Amino acid sequence: MGRTAGRTSEETRKLLLAAAGRVLRAKSISATLEDIAREAGVSKGGLIYHFASKDELFLALAQGILDDFHACIEAETDPEDTAPGAYTRAYIRTMLTPQADDTAVLEDMVLLGQLLSVPTIAAIARADADALEDRLRGDGLRDDVRLLVVAAADGANSAPIWGGRSRPAAELDALKRHLLELTRQPEPQDDQNWLSLPR
Repeated sequence: MGRTAGRTSEETRKLLLAAAGRVLRAKSISATLEDIAREAGVSKGGLIYHFASKDELFLALAQGILDDFHACIEAETDPEDTAPGAYTRAYIRTMLTPQADDTAVLEDMVLLGQLLSVPTIAAIARADADALEDRLRGDGLRDDVRLLVVAAADGANSAPIWGGRSRPAAELDALKRHLLELTRQPEPQDDQNWLSLPR
């Protein structure tokens, strides 16, 4: 079965990826192609028509999560903000703005964590993280400011993964405002820069 009547190839791929995500959350990477095909309501042959192997399917799932994250940053980018730190501010807004479905975002983060046990996916995720770090480093902020605001945004965002509570929206909004303000501070004297990191 190559395609289900009335559904495009892209729609079928999305259906399969969504099913793979649900199965992986329940069974981790021990999930089989049969499990995923059953969840999607297609034959194993229909799944293989779109994804030749489990590794290919898992890779597409991980890449989709990473791509969605970068799309969120781009959506938070202010085209009129041309000052140093513009990309970092978009990153802060992405990490600290409550999403329409925060549960889905958290589930994607946990799912990506499971997928990182696959060496090829871990390598792609590392390369993606390195590219993100390079972009943040090259955004024109001092190292101490960049490190502080990014670490604070990351920590507040990921706390629920480790069993911490999700902060109320008002607290996240206040934290976001403070971090954004820090990125707009004027340059201090050299001795006020409390952290000097190699580039």
